[in-house]
Amino acid sequence: MNQEVNKYLNNLKNWKEELTKLREIILECGLNEEYKWMHPCYTDKGKNIVLIHGFKNYCAILFNKGALLKDPENILIQQTENVQAARQIRFTDLPEIFELKPIIKDYIKEAVEIEKSGIKIKKKKTTDFEIPNELEEKFGENPDFEEAFSRLTPGRQRGYLLYFNKPKQSKTKISRIEKNMERIMDGYGLNDCTCGLSKRKPHCDGSHKQLETE
Repeated sequence: MNQEVNKYLNNLKNWKEELTKLREIILECGLNEEYKWMHPCYTDKGKNIVLIHGFKNYCAILFNKGALLKDPENILIQQTENVQAARQIRFTDLPEIFELKPIIKDYIKEAVEIEKSGIKIKKKKTTDFEIPNELEEKFGENPDFEEAFSRLTPGRQRGYLLYFNKPKQSKTKISRIEKNMERIMDGYGLNDCTCGLSKRKPHCDGSHKQLETE
């Protein structure tokens, strides 16, 4: 067992029992335990297969190429629209994990076989995502804004395009664009930390909330 994972689990305030059980199930499948991206990660011959993590309302096992799994039980969840490859199985209590243990193992076995096969996920390119007319108009009004958007990483660009395209009403799209113009000009993604307090930078971990109470 990886010592960093031991430390991670021992320091948990939430989902400790649940994630410990998921760890046990995954190790029974013969995967190697590592600690990557501040979470327990499990590999086969150096290839990432799954990781486990906890959130406010649930904990989960995440399959790195979950989009390729057959998912006969219809339990895989796409975390956000911008996530193309990974998929989660979410849990809210320990009995649920016990109940799904055989299924979890089946999914892990399939995930290992997919990785061995060398199958790749064909991901959408940023150019495949529609640019809303409202954003095009803002680019026309402000070339510096367009330049700043073009400097963002492809993932950050896709995140914004999905977010800006989601509303049906044009005025809502415009509002979303205008509220995020400063973030984009500063080079931040939609969910990046801007307060400087997050321990998971560039991602936000909610640390900014302490500023609201000061």
